[in-house]
Amino acid sequence: MKKKLIYILPVLAALTVTSCKKSFEDLTVNTNKPSSVPASLLFNGVANSMAELPDGSKEIYDQYYLYNYDYYGNNRFDLGSGDNYYTTLKNVVAMEQQAIKSGSPAVNPYSALGKFFRAYFFSKMTMEMGDIPMSQALQGIENLTPVYDSQKSVMQQCLSWLESANTDLASLIAKGDNSLGGDIYFNNSLAQWQKAVNAMHIRLLLQLSKKTSDTDLNVISQFNTIVSNPGKYPLMSSSADNLQYVFVAPNNYYPMNPNNFGQSGSRKNMSSTYVGLLTQLQDPRVFVVAEPARYLVDNQKQSPTDFSSFVGADPGLDLGIMYNNAGQQKYSFINRKHFYSTYTGEPSIQIGYSELMFNIAEGINRGWSNGNAEQYYMNGIKASMASYGIPETGSFTAYFYRPGSTDVTAASNYDSYTINNNFTNYYAQTAVKYAGGTTGLTQILQQKYLALFRHSGLESYYTYRRTGAPTFTTGPGTGNGGRIALRFQYPGSEKTSNTTNYQKALASQFGGNDDINGKMWLLQ
Repeated sequence: MKKKLIYILPVLAALTVTSCKKSFEDLTVNTNKPSSVPASLLFNGVANSMAELPDGSKEIYDQYYLYNYDYYGNNRFDLGSGDNYYTTLKNVVAMEQQAIKSGSPAVNPYSALGKFFRAYFFSKMTMEMGDIPMSQALQGIENLTPVYDSQKSVMQQCLSWLESANTDLASLIAKGDNSLGGDIYFNNSLAQWQKAVNAMHIRLLLQLSKKTSDTDLNVISQFNTIVSNPGKYPLMSSSADNLQYVFVAPNNYYPMNPNNFGQSGSRKNMSSTYVGLLTQLQDPRVFVVAEPARYLVDNQKQSPTDFSSFVGADPGLDLGIMYNNAGQQKYSFINRKHFYSTYTGEPSIQIGYSELMFNIAEGINRGWSNGNAEQYYMNGIKASMASYGIPETGSFTAYFYRPGSTDVTAASNYDSYTINNNFTNYYAQTAVKYAGGTTGLTQILQQKYLALFRHSGLESYYTYRRTGAPTFTTGPGTGNGGRIALRFQYPGSEKTSNTTNYQKALASQFGGNDDINGKMWLLQ
């Protein structure tokens, strides 16, 4: 036994010495948890983060849809902090780095679309708040107090990123690169991503419509170059090219679905800004997106398919009055069949063909490029109607939820009506037929507003803020002294963790105050 101990002890001593050489970090590494993730997985996360889904506060600020009970929310423009996408942007950086680490060349799908994501998220933040940290952002602990870049610099950089992304994607497509993975929007199609990049480029140029005289930006020249050169700048050719978030049960339900209808179905009602424009134009989309006001149908005996039976509430109305009227069924609610009866609803369009058509029509109307503004305008209307299953010539079925019903999924709980539509007759209306000039511009903006219902986040609010169309209403219910706020405030963390740069940004833009009514550079 003593001989055996002599041989065993040296082995134990060697093991002890070896284990002591390991650092604390080595000993605490969880080998069951990955220390890095592939670029495709990071791409998937970023793609999911960019989706702005319906049924949130942004629909309120677009004046599409209104709360009628203040326990759940209100319709006030007392805007708080804007969106903070910096964490998502850090994941964009990680995605780009991981692609290189895995052996991809400098120009690869993740680097190209990383430029798009940077333009997408930085432009959204500057559109909401004004000057923002950009050039010194995303440096982690190396710089915890980044300076604020001017809104002009941010927009210039975003336009540059989009231009570069288009160039890189064209090169990758020409080489037949198919290495993109994790794409929830286009099934890894770089050709479709290139179209979305250029649609985003046009969107941002329109947001700079007040800055056409700035030679540093060359807004008009950029717009004309993109629109007149489809070989270099491919554009969406139909709604099949939409960058849209598709809901798939049971993994991700549409925000409005049978599970929450009982809780939320009556907390909000339609807005007069939206429904009033639909009925004014005798637009058949109203039969798909809204329910008739039951008070008018059941008590006043109006036809449920009469345009006058669809009524939205004035967003400026005192919430107590709105709640009382909603309880008496004097307003239209959102259509139960289209939005609540399934778990997948409709795709949520982030950047779409219809919007692109109206944006190009607006640019041509403003004289930025040659072309037929009316044709683009008509294409936008037709695409929007088609998305609701409304034929250009023919009939479709409208479904209205029967009062007293308890199951939003049961077909037997809906009254159905055949609606005849003729686009030629619709378009022949004086208020719809493109008139050109200032009137034509208003028509383009109104139809764009109708097309973006439940889509593209704050784009309709931005269009109103930039152009005044369509007319937003104010009153006690919208707060803010009867004004539509012009911006969101900076995140509260900036005030405490980046104080000096935060205060400098406020001083240079808004007289030292984080003023929601302050006019940012691109609105001046």
